[in-house]
Order: sequence, then structure tokens, then C-alpha cells
Amino acid sequence: MAREAKQSRSPRPERDEVQLIEKLVAINRVAKVVKGGKRFGFSALVVVGDGKGRVGQGTGKAREVPEAIQKATEQAKRHMIRIPLREGRTLHHDVTAAHGAGLVHMRAAVPGTGIIAGGPMRAVFEALGIQDVVSKSIGSSNPHNMVRATLQALQSICSPRQVAVRRGKKVGELVGRRTQGEA
Repeated sequence: MAREAKQSRSPRPERDEVQLIEKLVAINRVAKVVKGGKRFGFSALVVVGDGKGRVGQGTGKAREVPEAIQKATEQAKRHMIRIPLREGRTLHHDVTAAHGAGLVHMRAAVPGTGIIAGGPMRAVFEALGIQDVVSKSIGSSNPHNMVRATLQALQSICSPRQVAVRRGKKVGELVGRRTQGEA
């Protein structure tokens, strides 16, 4: 009886309250040749984010497309990570990362620039809530590698607050005050 009571409660109600942005990046159809002909299966790549600095990616495989998308979405929700954003709209600094043969470069941008990125990278940025970024993918255009490289690059971003804590200093000591000419 105690087991039934545990299952009826939702373990993390705050996660359900947040409206998540789901982006379908790629669907792949694969065929298995069997005695009677071909059996088709589908794999889906999905990116999920809250638009406020959290994002995750997932893959799912099934015989039907909706089932594969659902599995990928659930996996993406389970593996969400938090990324520090500057002013809630762009990156703190330029960053480069690679996964497999895919290499991505991302640069912080001024307000009004928008998202300048290719398909899989654009989906990650939109789900994450980044509004201004300039990015370039070099090498492989495989969506799986591009999404993984993008997330790897985003994970390597450090905010001034994180650097200050690591060095045992205050943020003001690391980041000087901007003068009228720079702003």
C-alpha cells in the first residue's frame, strides 16, 4: 500500500509547472531487411529547454514516429543542464567545441543581432533562450554531432560570478567598471 502512495505523488512538481520549449531537430528512418520484406524504424533527435537558461537533448527509437519523438522528449527532459547567460540573452564569452567531426564556434553578440546559426544549433539556442549569438559550424553537418558539440561548448561557459568564486575574489575585482565610451 505504501508503494501505491509513493507512485501517485509527482516527484518534482516544479518541473511540470515550467512551460518547456520542444524542438524536433531530426528524424531518421532505418530499414531492417527480414524474410517477409523490410521493417522500418525511426529515430528522433529532440532539444528541450525552458527559454531561461536550461536545455537538454535526447534521442529516441521506435517503430512509429510519434513514439520515437515522445521517447526523445522524455530523455531530453531528464538530462537538462543549466547554462549561465549574460543579461539573459547572450553568452558570457566566445567558445569553441568539437564532438566527433563536428566543430562549432560561438560568439557573444550585441542586442538586436538575433540568432545567426544553422539548423541544429539554432534549435538549441531557441530552446535555451539565447536571443543574440553568432555561430558557425565547421566539419560534419551531422545533427547529432552538432547538437552535442553545441551543448559541450555551452557547458564550458563560465560566468564572472563562477570565476570569482573559484578564485576567492569579488566580481568587481575581475570585471572593471565600464566607462561611458565603452558602453
